[in-house]
Amino acid sequence: MQIHVVKTVEGHRLRPIDREVAVESDLELANAFLAHLGARCFSPATVRAYAYDLLNFLRFLSQRVATLGEVVPTDLFDYLTWQQRPAVTAGQPVVRLSARRGAAPATMNRRIAAVRGLFEHAVISGLRTQNPVPAARRSSGLRAKHRGPLGHLESTHPAGGRLV
Repeated sequence: MQIHVVKTVEGHRLRPIDREVAVESDLELANAFLAHLGARCFSPATVRAYAYDLLNFLRFLSQRVATLGEVVPTDLFDYLTWQQRPAVTAGQPVVRLSARRGAAPATMNRRIAAVRGLFEHAVISGLRTQNPVPAARRSSGLRAKHRGPLGHLESTHPAGGRLV
């Protein structure tokens, strides 16, 4: 299935070039997540980047003939490996030097963050029971906490992320 990113009045969304019912629910979930990001006042550039990141993940799934509902944690490790493969450049008159490598580590981290957010949205929406994206590596705890320039004062910020 061919999918692309389009800019609409609501923001960037994923749209199929040809219609296939099998992954229609995947596009609905991805677009609901992108709408959610817009409602939370994420930057339009961030929503656009997440749209392209989700497009990349859905292309990976389409090559595997899988859907978002079938994703398991090991698929994410395969996704990382898939991203490291160099782009096919045979027969092209001009080839970028960067095309000989796979995605940069920072790009792969951002894509995984977008996929993690998508699945968190699916869990909160009740479409999945758990998030299949493995948790990020944690510190060993041997380092001192960074407390800022006033390190002698306790932090007033609650732990964890904020929704808005």
